[in-house]
Amino acid sequence: MIIREKYLSKIRPFYDQDLIKVIMGIRRCGKSVLLLQIINEIKEKGIEEKQIIYINFENEDYNFIKNDIDLHNYIKEKITNKEKYYLFFDEIKNVKDWEKAINSFKASKNVSIFITGSNSDLLSGELATQLAGRYVSFKIYPLTFSEVCKLKNITEKNDIEEAFYDYITWGGMPQRFMLTDEMQTRTYLSDVYDSIVVKDIIARFGIKDIDLFNRIVEYIVTTPSQNFSADSLSNYFANKDNREVSKVTLYNYLEYMTKAMLINKADRYDIRGKRILIGKYKYYLTDLGLGQTKNIGKRQQLGAYLENIVYNELISRGYDVKVGNLEKAEIDFIATRFKEKIYIQVAYILADENVIDREFGAYKSIEDNYPKYVLTMDKHDFSQEGIIHKNVIEWLLEENEQF
Repeated sequence: MIIREKYLSKIRPFYDQDLIKVIMGIRRCGKSVLLLQIINEIKEKGIEEKQIIYINFENEDYNFIKNDIDLHNYIKEKITNKEKYYLFFDEIKNVKDWEKAINSFKASKNVSIFITGSNSDLLSGELATQLAGRYVSFKIYPLTFSEVCKLKNITEKNDIEEAFYDYITWGGMPQRFMLTDEMQTRTYLSDVYDSIVVKDIIARFGIKDIDLFNRIVEYIVTTPSQNFSADSLSNYFANKDNREVSKVTLYNYLEYMTKAMLINKADRYDIRGKRILIGKYKYYLTDLGLGQTKNIGKRQQLGAYLENIVYNELISRGYDVKVGNLEKAEIDFIATRFKEKIYIQVAYILADENVIDREFGAYKSIEDNYPKYVLTMDKHDFSQEGIIHKNVIEWLLEENEQF
């Protein structure tokens, strides 16, 4: 596995601080491996192994730790002196009232604490409010295309293009690159998808109408990068299945999928009115491979997939990303990071003048001077009137994470 320096560099300054390090990400995106990389770095600093305690709560060996008391008692026995201990708790949400134990360790022990979880609401519960101001959080994502090329040591141009079409189909879940054929990959990703849906959504949120939920989630994951609203989804199921679905139910299900980090929600932003448009969002898959497992026999939507990959890359680079709304056009992404702001249009190819006019023309009514980009698979440079055109593969491989 490659060293995930883009995350380690952000977490490293906190290794010895008493703030709790919270690492969140979709199931199987590499959180456990990242913890092991942190442990290796701590050992390289001279910390003895006996001062490092690592527990993966999905390991059957730790089934006896069911609540905060069990966890507190187990760790208390392991801490035998006043030296600093490093505590690593993987998938800690499996422990009932875990926050109480973490709070106790922080208050009474000389420890540095790292925890991971597969739900974005890991720190939104009532008990978790006790930790407010006492933690720093980091979101981890599946491998970017640049990381995939490093992992597979791909440098030749033809190999890079072949790897990209594999990536746009099967995504960047780290473990899938250890598999040797499409059947193994599809089986593995199907298992990951099922575990997310069953464990992180259906069981966690107590969903009763499982058939309806499965239909909704399958529709979302097989149509990425689309505009959705409760009204449009409700109409879709009424027309297709002759089935009434309440808007409240739809909103709840979409929120559950977002909390499990199966999808990400992008707000729509009115560029002229400078406001968020409530009730209209775009949803992007955290990993395209998970949608591919449900996309058997359907036509690939390469433009939508490309847009999804660009969205994931932007949030991986630390941008806050919104969809731009204009009176007669849509800007695919408005990305901000600190004082930086950029606009991005994404298309598969600039096939003719109409497509060129559409993608570049969308910027005509934006009067500010922030950088504007069009990203496509084209190899010829179509840059014009201050709008920069880039090949999307070349952009994904840029090392400095800048445009």
